[in-house]
Amino acid sequence: MQNFELINPVKILFGKGEIAKIKTQIPSNARVLMLYGAGSIKKNGIYNQVIQALDGITYIEFGGIPANPEYAILMKALSIIRQEKIDFLLAVGGGSVIDGTKFLASAALFEGEEPWDILTQGIRTEKGMPFGTVLTLPATGTEMNSGSVISRKETGEKLAMGGPGLFPQFSILDPSVVASINKRQLANGITDAFTHVMEQYMTYPIGADLQDRLAESIMNSLIETAPKVMQDPSDYTIAANFMWCCTMALNGLIQKGVPSDWAIHAMGHELTALYGIDHARTLAIIAPRHYHYFLEHKKEKLAQYGKRVWNITEGSVEERAKKAIEKTESFFHSLDIDTNISDYTTDYDGTAKKVSNALRNRGWVALGEHKLVTPEAVHTIIEACY
Repeated sequence: MQNFELINPVKILFGKGEIAKIKTQIPSNARVLMLYGAGSIKKNGIYNQVIQALDGITYIEFGGIPANPEYAILMKALSIIRQEKIDFLLAVGGGSVIDGTKFLASAALFEGEEPWDILTQGIRTEKGMPFGTVLTLPATGTEMNSGSVISRKETGEKLAMGGPGLFPQFSILDPSVVASINKRQLANGITDAFTHVMEQYMTYPIGADLQDRLAESIMNSLIETAPKVMQDPSDYTIAANFMWCCTMALNGLIQKGVPSDWAIHAMGHELTALYGIDHARTLAIIAPRHYHYFLEHKKEKLAQYGKRVWNITEGSVEERAKKAIEKTESFFHSLDIDTNISDYTTDYDGTAKKVSNALRNRGWVALGEHKLVTPEAVHTIIEACY
């Protein structure tokens, strides 16, 4: 096992009715900017719960943060933060709203002239404006980590940022909210969380048995929970398992002491920037081809995953590894997730060149646990996704 440090200061309030505790988590004299998305929280009752919980707190609302949080829209929110002397942020939404709030937490204290530099220059956020979250869509795990991904339409970029200043002070996870999530979003959440685990697990054996077992348990739980939550998201027990799996998939715990990949995400972000494909679906497109391309380097871990997660016990290591990849893609298909770029756009000619060039231009000449995911490898992998 590799050396590691683990710090996660996020306070989790998990369970039915926990939204009512918001007021106890925010300083009584705070000036709060409450951020949310397209307004679904006003239809499913979450908005009213939050407003009631904010009684006595000074707050202003900012809605309209889109999926793949858009820089231009966030800059409007940043202007409000400065004009209204906001000193606490409250994100009420899924991964996009929370990621957007993290950007604002960083940008509000940023001393440079152009906040986009935080992303393009990889500036680590050591201190951000304090914020909390009310999770409405389990998927990304951003409610319990310090990472964020922001899009900029005018430049066609989707970039990541992070740092210890971007951990939420608290996150409220009420599984009751899952009942109002549609099937497409549920499928995306399951796929996103599952792939998050794979990015941290599907590398090579390093003797970190507990870490492997933790990762495998999350994947096993997601596989078992997936059809149940798709069929009945109002079942509280099922919803609770789904929500906690998504959080545990990317809160930093399972990645400690082990190598990780993240090349799938890097390529996936480019597909979203190019075609607007849902983030989770870009991961489902790329993951099987990525694992086939790097089969020689990943086959031992793939075979282990095949045995422990899919009960694949027959055949050579390579044969079991290939079957595990097939099982993974079939799992995505069972969620009605298409796994070819051509399923989402007819204008896919040249995609491989665009993605590989974009990564090269960002200076990412080699990704993955062995730094072997070169622009040339990316070109071949993306071509196989057509």
